[in-house]
Amino acid sequence: MNRELKPLEKIKMLLSNYPKERHHLINFLHLIQDELGYLSEEAIELLSEHFSLSPAEIFGVATFYASFRITQPAEHEIQVCQGTACHVRGAEAILEEFSRQLDKHYGEQGWSSKVSLRKVNCLGCCAIGPVAVVDGQIESRMTLTKVREIVRRLYQKDNLEKIREQNDQE
Repeated sequence: MNRELKPLEKIKMLLSNYPKERHHLINFLHLIQDELGYLSEEAIELLSEHFSLSPAEIFGVATFYASFRITQPAEHEIQVCQGTACHVRGAEAILEEFSRQLDKHYGEQGWSSKVSLRKVNCLGCCAIGPVAVVDGQIESRMTLTKVREIVRRLYQKDNLEKIREQNDQE
């Protein structure tokens, strides 16, 4: 019987072969996030047992580093760069327009948790700023018009997926 392992089963299997020393924790946090997309409460419990640390200690490490997520990611993710080069080219207005168009503030999720909006310090694309990353795709030289087009595109994609799901059920 060749079945795919569930994510938590896979984490348990990986942990069984992983050293228990505390200095391996961050590496394993990355492995879990790669597997699940975030650090779930269940995964933190497993790590707590394996590394003999309290869940609070692991949570403290996970929340110290901006690269770790402790909530399940949204279906669509928008990151708006607020680095110096992007900032002087109007990144704050870009973030505000995304916020208006999505009817939400950064750090929140909207459309029934389908879209998350985050501001980030620097994406390293200074020459083409202001920059946003939408579903992993870099959007350069952002304007308010581009923001509206991106939100419209995501909304249309979301509606098309709902229509396809409804058609599949019929």
